[in-house]
Amino acid sequence: MIASVSHISFGSLKRFISASPSPLNHELIERLRTLVRSNDLQRAFSLFYSAPLELQSHQAYGALFQACAEQRNLRHGIALHHHMLSNPCLYSQDLFLANHLITMYTKCGKMLYARKVFDEMPERNVVSWTSLITGYAKEGNEQEGFSLFSAMLAHCLPNEFAVSSVLTSCRYEAGKQVHGLALKLGLHCSVYVANALISMYGRCLDGYEAWTVFEAMEFKNLVAWNSMIASFQCCNLGKEAVGVFMRMLSEGVGFDRATLLNVCSSLYKSSDLVPDEVSKCCLQLHCLSVKSGFVTQAEVATALVKVYSEVLGEFSDCYKLFMEMSHCRDIVAWTGIITAFAVYDPEMAIHLFGQLRQEKLSPDWYTFSSVLKACAGLVTARQALTIHAQVIKGGFGADTVLNNSLIHAYAKCGSLDLCKRVFDDMDSRDVVSWNSMLKAYSLHGQVDSILPVFMQMDIKPDSATFIALLSACSHAGRVEEGMKIFRSMFETPETLPQLNHYACVIDMLGRAERFTEAEEVIEQMPMVPDAVVWSALLGSCRKHGNTRLGKLAADKLKELEPTNSLSYIQLSNIYSAEGSFNEASKSRKEMETWRVRKEPGLSWTEIGNKVHEFASGGRRRADREAIYKELERLIGRLKEMGYVPEMRSALQDIEEEEQKEEHLLHHSEKLALAFAVMEGRRRSHDGGVAVNLIQIMKNIRICIDCHNFMKLASKLLGKEILVRDSNRFHHFKDSSCSCNDYW
Repeated sequence: MIASVSHISFGSLKRFISASPSPLNHELIERLRTLVRSNDLQRAFSLFYSAPLELQSHQAYGALFQACAEQRNLRHGIALHHHMLSNPCLYSQDLFLANHLITMYTKCGKMLYARKVFDEMPERNVVSWTSLITGYAKEGNEQEGFSLFSAMLAHCLPNEFAVSSVLTSCRYEAGKQVHGLALKLGLHCSVYVANALISMYGRCLDGYEAWTVFEAMEFKNLVAWNSMIASFQCCNLGKEAVGVFMRMLSEGVGFDRATLLNVCSSLYKSSDLVPDEVSKCCLQLHCLSVKSGFVTQAEVATALVKVYSEVLGEFSDCYKLFMEMSHCRDIVAWTGIITAFAVYDPEMAIHLFGQLRQEKLSPDWYTFSSVLKACAGLVTARQALTIHAQVIKGGFGADTVLNNSLIHAYAKCGSLDLCKRVFDDMDSRDVVSWNSMLKAYSLHGQVDSILPVFMQMDIKPDSATFIALLSACSHAGRVEEGMKIFRSMFETPETLPQLNHYACVIDMLGRAERFTEAEEVIEQMPMVPDAVVWSALLGSCRKHGNTRLGKLAADKLKELEPTNSLSYIQLSNIYSAEGSFNEASKSRKEMETWRVRKEPGLSWTEIGNKVHEFASGGRRRADREAIYKELERLIGRLKEMGYVPEMRSALQDIEEEEQKEEHLLHHSEKLALAFAVMEGRRRSHDGGVAVNLIQIMKNIRICIDCHNFMKLASKLLGKEILVRDSNRFHHFKDSSCSCNDYW
C-alpha cells in the first residue's frame, strides 16, 4: 500500500469531491499517517503538496504538524507553516492548527516561534496554555513558565498536565504555591501531578515533603516509585532510597532500568550508608540486573562499574563486569571504565583507552577528559603527548576544557614548557585556564613567574586562583607577599577565605617558623579548623621540632580522622628527632591499637617506555641485589663529594648509626635513581641514546636526606633529576634544587 501512495492520482477524484469529500479526505489522512509511521516524511509531504487544495484539510495539516513534532523536524514544520499561511481561508483564527503549531515549535526547541503563535491567537483553550507551559518547562525556563501559568489562571483552570508541566521546572517556593493550588482544585490526586510533586521536592532537597506526597498517593505506578527513589538520591539519603527499593520488591511492584540507575546513583552519592551496606546492596543489584537481563544494557552495567570502582574500590570486580559487557560496550561504557581507573591505576586507564581505539570507537569529549586525567598520574609526558595528538586529530584541539586538562596533565608530568605552549596557543581562556597555569607554576616552585601571570589575568579570579597563589608563596617562603594576597581576599564577599585558604596560610607561616602568627590565624578563623588545617600545622611542627604545638595539632587531627596515619607518624617523628624514643614508640603503638596502617613509600621511574616501581628496601624486585650494588657505588662517590647521611631522617628507634644509614640507603627514590643510572649505562653500551633527564615520582614527601642525596647526584651524574613527591616538583641540577631547600 505504501508503495502505491506516490502514484495516487487526484485528477479522477476531483469530480467526486463535492459528493463525498469526507471519505477522500479520510483516505488522504490515512495514507499520510502510513508514510509517517514508516518514517518517510519526505514522501508524506510530497503527497500532501500534490493533493488538491480541497483535500488539504485541518486534519491533514494536523497529522503532518504532529509528525514534525514527534520527529523534531523543524525544516518541514516551518515549510508547512508557510504553506498554511498561503491558505488564509483555512488558517484564519483556527484554534486546532494553532495548538498543533505551538506543540511542534516547542518540541523542536523554538520557544520564540511558539510564543509568537500563542500571542497572536485570538482565542486560546487549556491545550494552548498547557503546550506553551510544557515547552518552557522542558527548556528549564522557570520564570517564563511560572508567569505563564499564573496568567493562565485568569482565563481558564489548569488541568493535570499543565500543573505537572509547570512543576518540572519550579523551584521550592513556586512549587509550594502550585502544590497548594493543586490541592484546592483536587488535582493532587492525579498520578501525573503527584509524581511531578515528588520530583520537585526531591530536586529542592526536601525529602520529607516528597515522602508525604508519595505516601498519600492512592495508586502508585512505577514512575512514582522511581521518582521517590530519585528524590531521596537527590537529598543524599541513600539508606532511604534503598529502603524504598526493597519495599518495591517486597510488594511485587517490579522495577525497570530507571529504578536500577537511581539506586546505583543513591549508592554512589550516599553519605549515610557504610561501606559494608553499599557492598551488600551493590551485589544484590548486580544479581537482580543479571536475572532481569538489564545488565545487558550499557547504562546499567556502566552504573554498576562506577559503584564497584569509585565507592567500593573493587577494581577487579569492576573490570570483570566491564569485560562481560562485550555485547553492549558503547563509548559511554568505555569512558566509565577509563574514568574509574584514571586516578587509582592510570596505566590501566591508558591501556583501556588503547583497547577502545582498537575497537574502532571514536573517543568523545568526556573520554579525552578522563584519559587526560590518567595521564596526569604518570611519570613522564610521553602518553600525554600521544593523547594530545589524538585530541587534535579528533577535532577537539580548540576546546578550552580539554586544553585546561592538557595543561594540568603536562604540569603533573613535569613538563612546564608544554604547559606554557598549550596555554599560549589557546584562542580563548576561562578562569580554569588561568588557574591551571598558575597551579603549574606553583607546583614547580616558579613563584617569580606566577605573580606576573596573575597580573595578566583578564578574568575575575576565583577561590582556586588564590589557592594557587598562596601555595606558591608558601613553598617559596614569600610570607609577606602571601599575607598581602590573603588580606586582599577580605576586600570582596566573593573571595572571602575558605578552609583551604586558611590551610595554605597556616602552612606558609608554619614553614617560616612563625608559629605564634599561625596560632593567631587559627584562633581568628570564622569556621572550625578541619583536618587539612591541622595537618598543615603538624607538618611544620615536624620540620622545626615544635613538640608542644605538634602534639596539639596531632591530637586535633586524631579527633577528626582517627584512622589517618599522618598524625601518629608525624608525632612519632617529632619525638624521635628530639631523642624521646619512648614517646615515639607510644605513638606508633597507638597506631596499632587503632589498626591504622602507614602508607608505604613508593617511587616510580620510566625506562624505555616501561614504568618501574620501587618500594622502600627494594621489596618485590628480583634485581634488588644489583640495584643495591649500584647504589653503594653511587653513595661512595657522593661521600667523596661531601655527602653525609642525614640521620634525623632515620625516624625509627634505631640505635646503631650503621643501621640508621642502611635504613636511609634503601629509601625508594634512591633505589629508583640507582636503577635509572644502571639502565642508562647498559643502554649506552648497547648503542642507545644518552638521556640527560631522570624523572622519578614518589607517593609521599621526600625526606631531607634524599633531597641532599639528589642534589649531589645531579652534579656527579651531570644530569637533571626531576622528583615529583606528594607536594611538588623538585628540579635538581648541578647540586641545587628549584625549591632552594625550602619545602
